[in-house]
Amino acid sequence: MVKIRELTAEEKAKPYSKYYYRPVDDPDPELMGLVGADRAMDPAQALYPEDIDRLLDPGYMEVETGWCNLPNGAGYICVNNKMPGVTVDMLDWWFAWHSLAGMHYGIWYPPGHFDITISEKDRARVLDPAVPIKEKIYGRTDHVVEDVGTGPEDIFIFFCHPAELGFDMDRFHPPNVAAVYGGYGLDMPQNAEPWQIRAPAIMCHFIREIPGGVEFRTRFWMGYTLIDRKPVMMLPYGVKVPAVAIQGLAEHNVREYTNLRNVLPEIYAELGGRIP
Repeated sequence: MVKIRELTAEEKAKPYSKYYYRPVDDPDPELMGLVGADRAMDPAQALYPEDIDRLLDPGYMEVETGWCNLPNGAGYICVNNKMPGVTVDMLDWWFAWHSLAGMHYGIWYPPGHFDITISEKDRARVLDPAVPIKEKIYGRTDHVVEDVGTGPEDIFIFFCHPAELGFDMDRFHPPNVAAVYGGYGLDMPQNAEPWQIRAPAIMCHFIREIPGGVEFRTRFWMGYTLIDRKPVMMLPYGVKVPAVAIQGLAEHNVREYTNLRNVLPEIYAELGGRIP
């Protein structure tokens, strides 16, 4: 049993604190099996960040859930999380609301989500009713404290407009896609020494509507970053992202989105989709 962070008295007083203490459900065993430690996929079936626009094609890729090291040493993760009962409106609200407080982020996945902070400028944008809900995430930097399988880390996520990730906006519409929450980031172990490497990654949560809900077609490219809207591999020659880190993030992704799927419709209804 993973020990979760104890909430403060002020946090416990919030009517939605009950979601933080709700038991986390086990993920689908079949999906978990696809991201198991002994189940690395064939790198030849991976999608490279330069080809991210292929996610707009109808249908599915040969592998929708898996992980591997790419030949250049980078880490690749793909996960297809089905989320019955969840709507795009709920997700747009969630990706704004959860940034406002550590407990909000913790509700997402209490065993691994410990804190979140954003700048006052970003907070003002999230709270500004004049900013459309879909745009509240663009240009925002989230500093999260999270355990994605290798211990608590400080992770900085720089969220981007889909065009900055490389999507053809002429094709960016239903049924090709309903929403994208993505960007690039840096992470390092919490309390790391200044000289320790800050590991880069590109992240893309690609959302499509399916009967009765949505699907998250997630992609991570560990070792890459974005420079002038172009993906750039940052690993020194001969260096590989450790397999345990790739597999750990893939498994974490399944666990955190399983819990979000289960809690989001209820908390969205309770709060009326409002951002205070």
